[in-house]
Amino acid sequence: MPLRFKGIDPSTGGGGSPTVWVDEETREIVIQGWDVVGERLSEIRDTEWVPGHSTGVPAGESVVRLPVRMAAILREACDDAERAGS
Repeated sequence: MPLRFKGIDPSTGGGGSPTVWVDEETREIVIQGWDVVGERLSEIRDTEWVPGHSTGVPAGESVVRLPVRMAAILREACDDAERAGS
């Protein structure tokens, strides 16, 4: 089953990033966003700020940023992903 498009940043002109999809087969949310770089990425890599969570970003994982104006799109994607397996 292909990914189902949920929405794109409403402030994006010309169809660029960020974008949200739902994979109904795996019940996952797929996100395209801006790379986290600089100080913020260093903070994620170098600080054990979540108890029990190892530091760093493991191979095969990425960190992206989405604007808060996409919150409604993310909520809808979460709801759809939960319902996909029902």
